Amino acid sequence: MKQKINNKTKKKVLALLGFAFVSGILGGIITIALIAIPNSPLAKFIAKNSGPIIQENRTVKITEESAQIEASKIIAPSVVSIVTLSNVTNLFGQKIQQQGGGSGIVVSSDGLILTNKHVANDSNAQYTIFLADGKSYSATVKSVDPLNDLAILKIEVSGLKAAELGDSNDLQIAQNVIAVGFALGEFKNTVTAGIISGFDRAIEAENEKLEGMLQTDAAINSGNSGGPLVNMAGQVIGINTAVASSAENIGFAIPINLAKKAIEDVKKYGRIRRPFIGVHYVEITPQIAKANNLGIDHGALVYSNDPGIIAVVPSGPAAKAGVKEGDIIISLNKEKIDSGYSLNSLLQKYSPGDKVEITFFRDGKEHKANLILGENK
Repeated sequence: MKQKINNKTKKKVLALLGFAFVSGILGGIITIALIAIPNSPLAKFIAKNSGPIIQENRTVKITEESAQIEASKIIAPSVVSIVTLSNVTNLFGQKIQQQGGGSGIVVSSDGLILTNKHVANDSNAQYTIFLADGKSYSATVKSVDPLNDLAILKIEVSGLKAAELGDSNDLQIAQNVIAVGFALGEFKNTVTAGIISGFDRAIEAENEKLEGMLQTDAAINSGNSGGPLVNMAGQVIGINTAVASSAENIGFAIPINLAKKAIEDVKKYGRIRRPFIGVHYVEITPQIAKANNLGIDHGALVYSNDPGIIAVVPSGPAAKAGVKEGDIIISLNKEKIDSGYSLNSLLQKYSPGDKVEITFFRDGKEHKANLILGENK
């Protein structure tokens, strides 16, 4: 049943509606006026609790994505694919061609290509470099690093865009990076994003122990080996090398600062030069020290359990300095040799011909000696 409204009531309702309408207009005008006043309480409240927060989050996201896009554009022309063809004999005695390869980085405009040693370690293989523009060139192996998983190839071409090399010593944990390479050997310039997850990792790869590695969660796949790990400025800060087979999203890269010296050596000497001390050694752990009553729980024990390998190379730098089998080298230029820094990793800071001081432990006493580093050939 509908209720009837008399004329007097109608007039009151209309008056109230009119007042509300006018009040709304006036309130809007007053609100706009208050917002227009920069330091008014209302302006401060709205500024603090509305639009700018959403806009700030959106700006951060766009900035990160833009940096990754720009970094990938900068590095793309300097990333190459390396294809290897080698003759092998199968189980039935038949000779067949085997194809392999990886990725590489242009490090000079005249055709020097940096990659992993395990990509270019077959002296009898044929190497072909495919540039980002699709052109291909036959390559020769200029030099392989005797101590690290690095190699440098050469193609006869000029005018290439060399990658800019960054400083791997300036990296920070959680810093954004991208990995670039020919994933699975066929997907050109695949880009994956991640962060720096850790420093100074020691891993076993290709039957070699690699130290001082960068750890990243950027996906590294077969074919990525030798490709660049890049910061948001488009600079190479590492060379993608290996992944942890027992885990996901754990990859490793050689710090670019370790490779810079190799590049300069090839430019100046035509080969990678690494320092040589002339000893075969075993890294001491607390367990080894306790089991053998060594009296010291760190260092490099000069020792060889292989009859074919001499513990101290005759006429080598260590032999000339008086080092003998059974000695324990505990420091190089006052830097301690332990589980974090092996003798080999400390040697990488120097060049053949450099004079260094070693401290070694013998018969319960410390001894010091100076020696001139040789070249590991």
